[in-house]
Amino acid sequence: MYRVLLFTDEPVLVRGVSQILCPKTGFKVSGVSNNVATLVETAEAARPDLLLIDLTADITFGVLLELQERLPASRMVLWVRAISTELAFQAIEHGIRGILRKTLSEDTLLKCLSLVAQGGLWFEESLRSGVQAARAITLTKRESQLVGLLSQGLKNKELASMLIISEGTVKVYLSRLFKKLGVKDRFELALYGLKNLPQEQGHLLEKRTGARNAVQDKLDKKDTSRTPWLRSILLDDAPERARNIAG
Repeated sequence: MYRVLLFTDEPVLVRGVSQILCPKTGFKVSGVSNNVATLVETAEAARPDLLLIDLTADITFGVLLELQERLPASRMVLWVRAISTELAFQAIEHGIRGILRKTLSEDTLLKCLSLVAQGGLWFEESLRSGVQAARAITLTKRESQLVGLLSQGLKNKELASMLIISEGTVKVYLSRLFKKLGVKDRFELALYGLKNLPQEQGHLLEKRTGARNAVQDKLDKKDTSRTPWLRSILLDDAPERARNIAG
């Protein structure tokens, strides 16, 4: 019997999944969390074999990393309505073992959970093909911080204050990133960042509205602990999209 912990902020999903994962299927819902602030604590208490995580606005890369570190034996499946290739790649980088669309059938849900519980991976062919066709460039943690913050519209002075380095060092890092990723300017670099951290999926530090106030709060606190961490960045047609947007 595989134990499943469900994270979602929709009560109707809890009831539906609990009915589907009955003992005769080989699964049971051993815990439920609707609050990301207590998700890790709830998961540690339940010690599930599987974590079925609804991709709400509160699920960040930091949450996925903490779950991965605190519960290495628990396998994570992301439950989504839709997902971009970039976000799928980043989710895999942060320990997700399966990505399942909510529009699929009950049988598909059970097949996905069974495969992942047995140590396999579950990704739809379109996602797998998209990830394999794209080019991934590994980033250092500092490079990742710069890309994430630059994507929020910060200038060099703000970047320097946020990361507690000089503006000259910021320029050096940006120059290296331009060369490493093959981009011409800050706009293309920020575009790659936004594609890998799509804001509508809820895993940036802030939404676009009100972001400047939140960024300023962090500048005051000199705290970069919650800066989005991209272990790698996925490259495909960002320069072409940049030309289209500019035109």
